[in-house]
Amino acid sequence: MAKKQINVMITAFRDGFQSVYGARVFTRDYIPAIAAARDAGISYFEAGGGAMFQSSYFYCNEDAFAHMDEFRKIAGPDANLQTLARGVNVVCLDSQPRDIIKLHAVLFKKHGITTIRNFDALNDVDNLIYSGHCIHDAGLKHQVVVTMMELPPGCEGAHTPEFYSKTLRSILDAGIPYDSVCFKDASGTSIPSKVYETISQARRMVPQGTSIHFHTHETAGIGVIQYKAALDAGADAIDLSMAPVSGGTCQTDVMTMWHALRGTDYDLGINVEKMMEAEEVFKECMKNYLIPPESRAVEPLIPFSPMPGGALTANTQMLRDNGIMNKYPEIIKAMSEVVRRGGFGTSVTPVSQFYFQQAYNNVLFGNWKKIAEGYGKMVLGYFGKTPVMPDQEIRSIASQQLNLPPTSEKTVDIDDRDAKKGIGWAKTALANAHITDITDEKIFIVAACKEKGITFLKGEAKSAVRKVETKNDTPTTQSSHNNLSVTIDGKLFTVQMQNDSAVVNGVKHSYTVTDGIVKAGESSNAVAATERMISSPLPGNVVRVLIAVEQHVQEGDVLFIVEAMKMETEIKSKYAGVLKSIAVKQGDQVTTGQELAKII
Repeated sequence: MAKKQINVMITAFRDGFQSVYGARVFTRDYIPAIAAARDAGISYFEAGGGAMFQSSYFYCNEDAFAHMDEFRKIAGPDANLQTLARGVNVVCLDSQPRDIIKLHAVLFKKHGITTIRNFDALNDVDNLIYSGHCIHDAGLKHQVVVTMMELPPGCEGAHTPEFYSKTLRSILDAGIPYDSVCFKDASGTSIPSKVYETISQARRMVPQGTSIHFHTHETAGIGVIQYKAALDAGADAIDLSMAPVSGGTCQTDVMTMWHALRGTDYDLGINVEKMMEAEEVFKECMKNYLIPPESRAVEPLIPFSPMPGGALTANTQMLRDNGIMNKYPEIIKAMSEVVRRGGFGTSVTPVSQFYFQQAYNNVLFGNWKKIAEGYGKMVLGYFGKTPVMPDQEIRSIASQQLNLPPTSEKTVDIDDRDAKKGIGWAKTALANAHITDITDEKIFIVAACKEKGITFLKGEAKSAVRKVETKNDTPTTQSSHNNLSVTIDGKLFTVQMQNDSAVVNGVKHSYTVTDGIVKAGESSNAVAATERMISSPLPGNVVRVLIAVEQHVQEGDVLFIVEAMKMETEIKSKYAGVLKSIAVKQGDQVTTGQELAKII
């Protein structure tokens, strides 16, 4: 009997990049690997969307639409290029109004995409109806999704085969147009027997001939077993990646899965020798990129705190940016309670980010002392209906801190009324930034990326891609006139002396030098008794400076907006007075306790 041909989507150039590098990669570096995979016979690629869209502007100083155009050019006219969308969130962390949801589909079709995989992290089918119709109406193939994960031990009420079947039944009953169905386990935690039963029930439910796709990660170490269970239950397609972005937090490697299926009735339809050659090309392309060690590991805590592979390294990269990577083990442990009390939304973007942000806040500020906006709005219903009702105490805390009542209104209806969202708002933001020649692409970039989109379009964006330092760019470890490496209490500080500033671990500071030791109070420039400093309460990136020197401020006025872990925090004045100096500007990275301004 002939073997069953399994359709394979290669995820290396989207989910692989997100899962290893936090999606911080330059397109020009991996174009040869796309061509090598094409030459090896691959014609089904994940080619963008998800976090790769915003990361293009946040970290790479690249245009995601230009990336999609280039991908189509290299992959060829007949390739199936697929992107990832988050229902009413499309490729954003926040939900969007109807005009932006429609524009997303139109633009992705325009820029060469064939298929959009469309999911809702809460499995709220209402969030898939309008977005699904937009994808279909734009002439794209719609792969509708049921999201999966394993609940932390002791939790119940959702994420069972019956729960997933009920979600799929709701999708079918809603009349959402679709071309295939995907079951997506972004954390790789679903018990293999549950995967088998879920796919089996789905196979009996959907019309004959419907393609069923299964997606998982190796983060919990059971990806190969999950894939085999899905295939045994009747799945037609699976997601696989390529070294060096496979295994660990990524999808199973295509060669690993080929080996696991030897002697079975399944055929991946790949040319093994050519795929091996393509992986060698890919490794060469990425050889200068820094690979975070956690991206290569199986994480035993993931079943207790289901953090997706794609979100795990994106968050650890941000922790590194802010100099608090030592907090990661504590944060990932704290996620378990956040999931337990949050309503059991699937841990996939944006909900996985909400979980991590709240765990981050619980570790840094104390349990439930500071509700992350995304998490709070989720438990209050602003992103749709969670699988089970969130903990009532947490809902009350969120409502009080965010000054928002609970809601059961549809998300798109809420967003359609929001004056700070939509095409009209984006056009105004572009005009206020003096950006001319307004196009649909520019409108969508600003809608998705806000101030960072404006910064990119004005040509002021900077890249933040981590590569292995070479001999030519490694800071000297010996003292010199301009470059120093100083270790204090075991912590390394790199100092670059410039004409009017010192750059310490990438943060610019003004400085003066005086001969001898000046004791406090002896300097001719002694600080006046009435001079008071405003410091940053957390590490992060300054996204807005809302005041100017000589400006009068009152206690409680918002002076700065600092972003950390994709959350914006208002820095308010503790004093009334006049701004004497401002020590930072938009785009600066700041550390906890760093001076931001002085008030007299």
